[in-house]
Amino acid sequence: MLRRMLLNLETIAVCAVLFAFVSPAMAQYPARPITIIVPWGAGGGTDATGRIIASVLEKELGQPINVTNRTGGSGVVGHSAIASAEPDGYTLGVATVEIGMMHWQGLTELTWEDYTPIALMNEDPAAVQVAADSEFETIEALVDAIKSGEPGAFKASGTGQGGIWHLAIAGMLNDLNIEPSKVQWVPSEGAASGLQDMVAGGVEIVPCSLPEARSLIDAGRVKSLAIMAEERSELFPDVPTLKEAINSDWQIGAWRGIVGPKGMPDDVVATLTEALEKVYNSDEYKQFMSEQGYGVRWAAGQDFADFMDQSNQALGETMKAIGLAE
Repeated sequence: MLRRMLLNLETIAVCAVLFAFVSPAMAQYPARPITIIVPWGAGGGTDATGRIIASVLEKELGQPINVTNRTGGSGVVGHSAIASAEPDGYTLGVATVEIGMMHWQGLTELTWEDYTPIALMNEDPAAVQVAADSEFETIEALVDAIKSGEPGAFKASGTGQGGIWHLAIAGMLNDLNIEPSKVQWVPSEGAASGLQDMVAGGVEIVPCSLPEARSLIDAGRVKSLAIMAEERSELFPDVPTLKEAINSDWQIGAWRGIVGPKGMPDDVVATLTEALEKVYNSDEYKQFMSEQGYGVRWAAGQDFADFMDQSNQALGETMKAIGLAE
């Protein structure tokens, strides 16, 4: 009897030791803090979008979510950090439209297929901004000056070389039969730094989204001349579309979505998708995006993958047409 009791105690002890080692691995996701990588600088639209998503998401998941800015290489550094992370759900990232552009330029071999698509959360059209003291009051006057001026007489900024806002201005000029090289592109780490450079007199144009320029527009330091969208912005209804102002059909915008490294477990993706859909539908997220003027758009899983695939193909065709693709 005593021997049997001792054997039972040994069995219990062994099981306890095994449970101590196994239980962390079996713990329900997420069992520890999560990191979200933002591939662009603080203060820009991607940073703001990433931070509001993280703020609401951590309430849904019950774990702290740390937002880290990994800038450089026209978005390559941050997107590479997302793709190369362990696919366990503890490192996610805000993928941006540039993932469908960088590889066309030869900056990286990464494409949208190197990620686990989780949820598209946002989409914003480009707009043409100039400093408040600029002599140009309309997009027509600006375009006429660019057309008649010497190549490089005007400088623009707002993202890296070949980034979405660079493509926005180059594509607009190409659509108007104006050589894109007429406007010299000055690379920056994002719209925030590009706008500050413009206010300081370093560049004349920043073709970023209206939400990114909002604080400087409200402060009377920047004015917007036109938006590259089908309809006017609810945030700035007085800003005309290119179609209205100069009869250009050119439209382009930025999008942002939550992704992870390729190969994430299905159950983790399912947990994140459900939580992100709650974030997307939350009053906090909707109010923040509305107040900032950010557009919202939802697509998850395969729908998000299809969206990235289509974006990649369309951007590649445009970049080839205007000489921005290798």
